[in-house]
This record gives sequence, structure tokens and C-alpha cells, in this order.
Amino acid sequence: MPNRPLVGVIACRREVEGHPAHVVTDKYLSALRSYGLAPVVLPVWQDALDGDLLAHLDGLLLTGSYSNVDPARYGAKRARENTRDDLHRDAAALAWIPAAIRQGLPLLGICRGFQELNVAYGGTLHQAVQNVPGLADHREPEADYATRYAPAHDIEVCAGGRLAALYVEPHATVNSLHQQGIDRLGDGLKVEATAPDGLIEAISVVAAPAFALAVQWHPEWRTQEHPLYHALFEGFAAACRAHFFDRAVAESLSI
Repeated sequence: MPNRPLVGVIACRREVEGHPAHVVTDKYLSALRSYGLAPVVLPVWQDALDGDLLAHLDGLLLTGSYSNVDPARYGAKRARENTRDDLHRDAAALAWIPAAIRQGLPLLGICRGFQELNVAYGGTLHQAVQNVPGLADHREPEADYATRYAPAHDIEVCAGGRLAALYVEPHATVNSLHQQGIDRLGDGLKVEATAPDGLIEAISVVAAPAFALAVQWHPEWRTQEHPLYHALFEGFAAACRAHFFDRAVAESLSI
């Protein structure tokens, strides 16, 4: 057994110096490490589901990305604003999500990962939120990192939910760096927070036996400076530690 809980972190498949590469930006890995977790980058081949690998993990993190879920995955035509795909990641994420939930593996989804969770449960997405009547423009500003990741709008945390169990305040301010968002909520999912315009900002898996939350914002940026972001990562880390302990006990009994 390792000394720290192992958390699988989904990669994005991109071209780097002319070669296909599996990429995760440092902010996700550093955030997990700062909470006592050991991140493991998961490559995204289209046949990437590996039950043996999942059996050795204590958590799964679905990161944000500049790419979008292929709209064919939820029965929609492509909008002209939707220009970046990652079909390998689509295949991997939509296979891993139900497998992880079945195994009781703690799961945290961020931005694209939030949208992947909704699609995995049969939900649909707005491909250009800024064009939807009644919804605000949630895209990131063209600015430096500190400005782009600064809190941009309020959210209301739904009373009695899983997010509310981690964060007791009914409101918080979060950053906003996304063009897409949830249109129809997937079956078996619950709304955990909303933006002032009504757009869903956090969801959970109702029947999941372990931690299974996803958020539209980016809590991995300067996590410990923001009480809500800290509460979310601490809750995920606690669930991963519990899974790690249970896995260690099970392995010792099998010897």
C-alpha cells in the first residue's frame, strides 16, 4: 500500500510539439497534493477503462479543459461557438464515471468534469450560455490569471444538500470561466448550487455510496484562500482518506 490516498486525475489529449500527449495542468495536481493526496495522471485512450487500475485508486478527479464534450454524446447538433473537441477524453470520462460510482470511489468534477458528469447521467448542455435568453455571460475575461480566476458572481448553496454539509454558509462568490453549462439535468443527479441567473453551478449523484460532487467553477485555484473551495477539497480529501483506509483493511484481511 502507498502512504497516501491515490487519486486518478483525468488527462486531456492534445498535440505537444507535433506529438499526441496526455496533459494535466499543474494547478489540479498541486491542489490534491496540498491536501495530502497523491495524484496519478490517467491517460485517455478511447478504450481506457481499466477496472484493475480503478481498484487501486482512492478517488477520481475530472478536471476542467478548454475542450468540450462532443454534442453528439447528448443528441445535439454542434453550435458554431463549440470549436474544441477531445473525443478520447469523452470516451474515457464517460466510461470511468459510472465505473467509479459503482465502486464507491470518491469523485470530484470541475468545469468540464461537471459537464461530463451531467452527460454521463443522460443530461444535456448549453453550448453557448451567453446566447441563452435570461442567462448571463459566464466566460472568462481576457486578463491575467489573477483576474480571470477572481470571484465573479454569487452562488446560492441549496439547503440540506451534500455541498451544504461541507460549507455552512448559504451563499458564496465563485470564479466563472466557462462557455457551456447544464441545460437538462441528468437523471439521478441533484442540484447543489445555482448562480443568480438560475444556471446550475454544482451537482451531486443522489445514489452514490461515496462523495460524488461536481462544480462548474474552478476551486483548484488558490484553494486554501477561499473557504468554499477549501471546504470542497477538504471534503473530497476526507472521502479519499476513508476509502484508502477501507482498502488497506480489505487488503490486509486478504493476505
